[in-house]
Amino acid sequence: MMKSIVRKIRCAVYTRKSSEEGLEMEFNSLDAQREACEAYIVSQRAEGWVQVDDRYDDGGISGGTMERPALQRLLADVNAGRIDVVAVYKIDRLSRSMLDFLKLIELFEGHKTTFVSVTQSFNTTDAMGRMHLNILMTFAQFEREVIGERIRDKFAASRKKGMWMGGWAPFGYEVRDRKLVVNAADAATVGSIFKRFLVLKSATRLAHELRQKDVRNRYGQAIDKGVLYKLLKNRTYVGDAVHKGVAYPGEHEAIIDRKLWDRVQAIIRESPRKRGASSRARTPALLKGLIFDAAGAAMSPTHTRRKGRLYRYYISQRLIKAGASAGATSMRVPAGEIEEIVIGQFRRMVASPEVIVATWKQLRGTPSQLTESEIRAALVGFDDVWSELFPAEQQRITSLLVDRVVIFPTKVDVHLLIAGFTSLVTEMKSLAADLGKAA
Repeated sequence: MMKSIVRKIRCAVYTRKSSEEGLEMEFNSLDAQREACEAYIVSQRAEGWVQVDDRYDDGGISGGTMERPALQRLLADVNAGRIDVVAVYKIDRLSRSMLDFLKLIELFEGHKTTFVSVTQSFNTTDAMGRMHLNILMTFAQFEREVIGERIRDKFAASRKKGMWMGGWAPFGYEVRDRKLVVNAADAATVGSIFKRFLVLKSATRLAHELRQKDVRNRYGQAIDKGVLYKLLKNRTYVGDAVHKGVAYPGEHEAIIDRKLWDRVQAIIRESPRKRGASSRARTPALLKGLIFDAAGAAMSPTHTRRKGRLYRYYISQRLIKAGASAGATSMRVPAGEIEEIVIGQFRRMVASPEVIVATWKQLRGTPSQLTESEIRAALVGFDDVWSELFPAEQQRITSLLVDRVVIFPTKVDVHLLIAGFTSLVTEMKSLAADLGKAA
């Protein structure tokens, strides 16, 4: 009689635990799952079952996601034809999602891989076994959703009581005994940020100031424009606990008083462009000291109000001194129109290939050590940065780029300083870093 040859069946054990609690123990839940699966495989040794050497353990990862490192390695081995049986302690260790579980079973069947739950007798090769699996998975998913609802309800109830429910503590606070406690030094910085924003009315300018002073939050994060807007809109600072957009009185102490908070929010609700236009109306002389008439006389900024509206002009000194007899070479021009012409001129030139190459050549060998691509990025981004700037920055940059503007009766000559573009690159790299997107 010839002894029958038993085919070797390669078995992989997969284990999973949702939380990280207890994983540091010498014998934890993953070990218990593995031990039960290994014992089952040993019991099937007569059928040719042997365990593969690789371990597929996912600790601290929910069964509601397929993005698990060990599971992905297991699926890769199944696809490669290296696994014949996948053994788990219970079916919900593999997945708690009905849809994901069915996809896994379909994948296993496509590669002639059998799925086994050692505490639940299933055979996925027949219709009855698949039906039983589907029924159990339906209840497993139902249990997961019920648990999720309980957690969400508990979280909502706790927030309504003003309790801190974990996560990163806002700058100005720290967590002690699961409660938010004011950090005096950081809270003083937060208070100064709110007060300074009230003065500047510009997140861009404030972020630039904070960057110059190297002010960072407790986690070492630079306070750029995006971080700044999140800070200024965080209701935690007025003592509120917010859940799904609804604010409740918090258990923690407020850092910012309600009056200051309301004034800051009123400024934020006003669009940056509108705030910029308002500020420019108060300090309008963008071309002061740069604009001249055809005879070489300086033109000074002036304005008048009619029916509550502000009208701005640049007027020739010759016209001021000599009156109408000064002739056509001395004149008055609308400030808004001439400023738009000048700004448009250098905004068009700043990103031109000629200017980029010329700037790169001038900066070559300087301590800045900027590459051509860095220079191009700074200059190309200038157009977006300009619209966010307030008059002080716009006037300073205009003086860097404009040598003089000469007004003729039929044309305008704008003389630019090519050397000024090298200074502009440094300005833009600093300012652009502060212009992150507001949340």
